[in-house]
Amino acid sequence: MASSLLSRSLAVLRPIRSSACAAHDSSKIFNPFSKRVVSSGRSGLSSLVRPSTGSVRRFEFTSTSLRATTSAIHSVAHSEPVVTADWLLANLRQPDVKVLDASWYMPDEQRNPFQEYQMAHIPGALFFDVDGISDRASNLPHMLPSEEAFAAAVSALGIYNRDGVVVYDGKGIFSAARVWWMFRVFGHDKVWVLDGGLPQWRASGYDVESSASGDAILKASAASEAIEKVYHGKVGSSTFEVKFQPHLVWKLDQVKQNIEGQAYQHIDARSKARFDGVAPEPRKGIRGGHVPGSKCIPFGQMLDSSQMLLPANELTKRFEEAGITMDRPVVASCGTGVTACVLALGLHRLGKTDVAVYDGSWTEWGSQSDTPVTTA
Repeated sequence: MASSLLSRSLAVLRPIRSSACAAHDSSKIFNPFSKRVVSSGRSGLSSLVRPSTGSVRRFEFTSTSLRATTSAIHSVAHSEPVVTADWLLANLRQPDVKVLDASWYMPDEQRNPFQEYQMAHIPGALFFDVDGISDRASNLPHMLPSEEAFAAAVSALGIYNRDGVVVYDGKGIFSAARVWWMFRVFGHDKVWVLDGGLPQWRASGYDVESSASGDAILKASAASEAIEKVYHGKVGSSTFEVKFQPHLVWKLDQVKQNIEGQAYQHIDARSKARFDGVAPEPRKGIRGGHVPGSKCIPFGQMLDSSQMLLPANELTKRFEEAGITMDRPVVASCGTGVTACVLALGLHRLGKTDVAVYDGSWTEWGSQSDTPVTTA
């Protein structure tokens, strides 16, 4: 069964999609750089929407520019964790570039990321369900799925190991960093976050697609169903192979052990008020405060006013001000393992590519009765 938000959205769309397929051939070839959709040899207007503000940059490329970007995904440095909107526009048509909308929002925001994906997404992007592609056996939100489950879900999305993956979200840099980290945990280093996300894409004047294709909806549903089958013991063949990197994921016992030895510098991406325990946690039954010995670096300190990743010199200042040194290992945490990945993203830009993330983060730690907690 799909995650609740995605399930409700897909339930609404199924009858619409069925009636649409009865009237039109469902086999459509979508060219994101064209204003037209080719279907059964006929042409019609696609659902590309142009921004209402700013200059519109048209999708015009010469054969020379296309030849120049044929292998562009392989030229992007793995040490650089983000790509620009300009780069993505130039490479959107490349067969080995897969784009994922990994938007996710806090429960109190009451936003449905899948519905927002349908209303506006980068042309050709597929939806990655952060809540759905998760550990179905855990009572904690969107925990890292098993190797078999991740491989099954990514395979259902049509992603192969040869592909370069670009992830974005609707806030700028937020939940996309989580999915960037997930791919790296499972051994896929050809993954980048779109710097500034969908807001920066639109601010650049680039088109968005205002409806999801039948293929995109089917793949989102298939990914969720694939996960469900794995957790019911039905492991099938996968086209995406994983290589689990355990050093990038921490569990509760590792955090406990680190309190004594402090071998790792522990940084917390939550707000200072939550870290100090003076602001309530967004989830019920969770104590306030922080892990003893940890330091607070709110994830927003990694970003500029446009929600883009800061340059290396500015990031260095942020970490130095918090007393974090680059010559010692780091583990990051937050509320549920999402914004901790933004800290990991920032450190990755500084060349620190082995940052671990405590997956359960404060939702797990703060809900335990025997875990030590420090407050202001």
